[in-house]
Amino acid sequence: MNEKGLVANLLFLVESEYPDPDNDARPKMSIAAWTQYVLDSFATVEEAVAELRKASFCIVGVVAPNGVAGKIHLSISDPTGDSAIFECIDGKLVIHYGRQYQVMTHSPVYDQQLALNEYWKQIGRTVMLPGTNRAADRFARASFYINATTQSADSREATAAVFSVMRNVSVPRGISTPDQPNISSTIWRTVSQQKNLVYSFEDTASPSLVWVDLKKINFGANSGVRKLQLHGNPGLGGNQTDNIQASEPFVFLAPE
Repeated sequence: MNEKGLVANLLFLVESEYPDPDNDARPKMSIAAWTQYVLDSFATVEEAVAELRKASFCIVGVVAPNGVAGKIHLSISDPTGDSAIFECIDGKLVIHYGRQYQVMTHSPVYDQQLALNEYWKQIGRTVMLPGTNRAADRFARASFYINATTQSADSREATAAVFSVMRNVSVPRGISTPDQPNISSTIWRTVSQQKNLVYSFEDTASPSLVWVDLKKINFGANSGVRKLQLHGNPGLGGNQTDNIQASEPFVFLAPE
């Protein structure tokens, strides 16, 4: 989340197919830097969609540290409730733009995901919801529960409600399917209060939430790079805004 409340998230999408960078004259951007580009460049979803529709650069895939090809799709949202989903399918950028796009999981591609969700709507989701750890089933559950759960203007209650939905649709620890990298254990969850500018993080191996208040952070051009060291600190809990320390810039994975 940036200082304007714009949120960007990446998730694995095995069906992603990026343009051939060797046969594309456009400037190249690693998928590892895609979210950072969006957060650095835009304040609203409308601005981001207008620019990304121009397809002025070539998205290039990376190989993750575990050797798996990094294939992802991107979701963004802003404090007005506006949202968009971006996927690279057959080398072309596909954009789903509108506040109705509230949920993104993994496979299949978003058009198919929406069709499957319509099927569950027709069945009647108050009677039955799909319960497996497959992405399509988790999409159906999240789509139902995000609107069925408590809707509150109280930030604490709203954050608790969103975390409760995310825990319902997470993949339990220790679960993995070797030939399906889109089905693997959930190792963290985040919730962004886009109007209050509070960003919460939950390590699924930790007993506590941590959060930072972006309103109390200096985002001036000369304020320097800072980070909160979470790796190796599973005991952290509560408000960590004052514990963010100066750091070297993050190094993104290079394209293939």
